[in-house]
Amino acid sequence: MRGCRSPEFSTSEPDGGWSDGGYYVHNNMWNTDEAGPETLRACAYDNWYVESSQPDSTSVKTYPNVHKDINNQNGKPFNDYSVIHSTFAGRGPGVGVYDVAYDLWLNGVGDGKGVSELMVWTENLKQQPSGDKLTTYTAGGSTYDVWADDDGYVAFVSRATQYSGSIDLKAMIAWSIGKGLIPPNPTVNQIGYGIEFCSTGGGKARFTLTDFSVTMS
Repeated sequence: MRGCRSPEFSTSEPDGGWSDGGYYVHNNMWNTDEAGPETLRACAYDNWYVESSQPDSTSVKTYPNVHKDINNQNGKPFNDYSVIHSTFAGRGPGVGVYDVAYDLWLNGVGDGKGVSELMVWTENLKQQPSGDKLTTYTAGGSTYDVWADDDGYVAFVSRATQYSGSIDLKAMIAWSIGKGLIPPNPTVNQIGYGIEFCSTGGGKARFTLTDFSVTMS
């Protein structure tokens, strides 16, 4: 079984990160007011793990992830692509409250007017997305509950845990546009995959990633 036994990079800094192979591995302890300690160790962009200790509350504390920035986060138009496809393999600790998820930023990155965030949850333990559950989406043999709010957030929550696989992200974005959840022809600015930790059940918990790729053409 693949594992990261001799890390090339290690960080416990809230914003610590490492560039490798055209991707960026990011500790991303963005909710620093509530977050507990977290250490990320990476052998490669597609082979790393994180050990996290988060208090028992329902808010998201951290999102350690690997991501691809498109055009230095300035993005390129969705309609320019015929393929936006990704592979993944990641496994949460099975304790606490968390989701393992893709995070796609469209029409910008982060909070801002007109920015859309599309997530794909591949594993979920006791966590619930923002907004309301609207409908379902089925592709590649998997069914997702689709959640959305009024602020440009859309989440595809897999009904069955997926520890590895491949996802047609272009199809999910196109479907969301068709439903009016995302504006037509948004820029695609960033595509990431990692774990949103809310709680680690009172102790230290580990998330391990063993595959990630993004193909865009």
